[in-house]
Amino acid sequence: MCLGSAPRRSGPAPAQRSRVRVTRHNGHRLRRPHVTPARRATSLRREAVQPSLTTERHPTLLATAARPRLHRTLAGADVTVIVPAYNEAASVADTIRSLQAQTERPFEITVVDDCSTDGTGDVARALGVTVVRPPHNTGSKAGAQSFGLRRVRTLLTVAIDADTVLAPDALERLLPAFERPEVAAACGFVLPQRVRSVWERGRYIEYLFAFTFYKQLQEYYGKPLISSGCFSMYRTAILREQGGWSDRTMAEDMDLTWSLYQGGHAVRFVPEAVCYPIEPRTFTLMATQLRRWSHGFVQNVRLHWRGLLTVPYLRSAVAVAFWDATIAAAVYLLLLPLLAVVLRSPWILLGYVIDAPAVLVPVLAGAARRREIRRALASVPAFFVLRTVNALFFLRAVCAELVLGRSLRVYEKGH
Repeated sequence: MCLGSAPRRSGPAPAQRSRVRVTRHNGHRLRRPHVTPARRATSLRREAVQPSLTTERHPTLLATAARPRLHRTLAGADVTVIVPAYNEAASVADTIRSLQAQTERPFEITVVDDCSTDGTGDVARALGVTVVRPPHNTGSKAGAQSFGLRRVRTLLTVAIDADTVLAPDALERLLPAFERPEVAAACGFVLPQRVRSVWERGRYIEYLFAFTFYKQLQEYYGKPLISSGCFSMYRTAILREQGGWSDRTMAEDMDLTWSLYQGGHAVRFVPEAVCYPIEPRTFTLMATQLRRWSHGFVQNVRLHWRGLLTVPYLRSAVAVAFWDATIAAAVYLLLLPLLAVVLRSPWILLGYVIDAPAVLVPVLAGAARRREIRRALASVPAFFVLRTVNALFFLRAVCAELVLGRSLRVYEKGH
C-alpha cells in the first residue's frame, strides 16, 4: 500500500463533497482545495523538491515555490548551541540566560568547560544546561568547539562565545537564512556589551562602521569576509564535512568561512540578528586580542591565497583588507609622521583623521537606528586611537609571519 493512501473498501464509496476556497492572484481566479494542517505540513516538504501545478501555470509564483521553504519547518528545536568556555565563570551565566530567553529556544545548550579552574562548569550546570569537559585543556577555542560538535544531533549548530549575550530574537532572525540549501553559515550584527573605556569606545565605532558599511557591502556581493566567531549559525552536516573548527590558525572563524567559500557554499550576513560580546577594556587585554587577530589574518592569507583567487569578490575583499593591514598601516605609522618632521608642517598629521566624514556617515546612520547618536559622537575620537594601534599590530604580524617566519601558535584569551 502506498504511503498516505486510504485502505480499500468493499462496495461503493460514499459521495464526498470537497471544500474549495477561491483566491485571486494577479487577476487570476485560483481554486485551491481545503487542506488540514497535517496535509499542509506534508505539502510544504514536497514544495522543497517539486513546484506545484499552480506555480507552473502562474510563473510569477515559481521563483518562490521552487526554493526550499525550510524556514517554515526549521525552529529552535533544530538548533544546538555550543559555548566554549575557559575560566568564564563571571560571564557564562549571562550568555546562558540570553540563550534560554530566545524567542526560538534551542534544542540543547552545551557548555564545553575546557578544564576551567574558576568553577565555570558549576555555574553553567546550575542553570540546567549540558556541560561537557574534555580530558585535558584543548588549547584553543577551536579545539573546545570541535569537542562539543561531537555530541550535536540537530540540523543546525550555533557557536557563541561565553562572554556574549544575544538580542532576544537573534536565533529566530538567523533561521530563515537556511531556507536556501547552499547556505552553510550565517552571522549577525556585533556590538560591544559595554562601552566605557577608550578601548571599548573605539571598538564600538569600529563595529558600527564595519557592520553598517563593509559587512552590508560584502553581503550585497554574497561574500561576507568572516562569519563572526563570537556568534554564528552553521549547517551541522557541512560543518562536519569541514572537520569542525581548525586550530591551524589563530582565527578559526576566518579559516572556516574561507574554507566554506572554496567548497562552493554560501555564507549570509543577517544584520537584524544582534549579539553583544564583552570587548577588552584595558590596553593589555586589547593588545592580546589584536595580536591574535592580526596574526590570524596573515596566517589565513598565507594558507588560503591560492584558493582565494578562485572565489570572485572574496579575493577583492581580502585584497582590500590586506592593503589596509599593510600599506595603509605603514602610511599611518611611518609616512605621515616622517613628512610632518621633514616638511616641518604639523598640519600633515591631520591625515590621521582626513577620512573622518567617510567614517562618520555610516557610523551615525547605524547609531541613529539604535538611538545612540550621543554615544557614537562621544566615542569617535577613541576610534582613531584604536585604528592607529590596530595598524601597529598588523604591521608587526606581517613582519613576524611573512618576513621573520615567527608564527604565533599559542592561543591567548583577549578580554
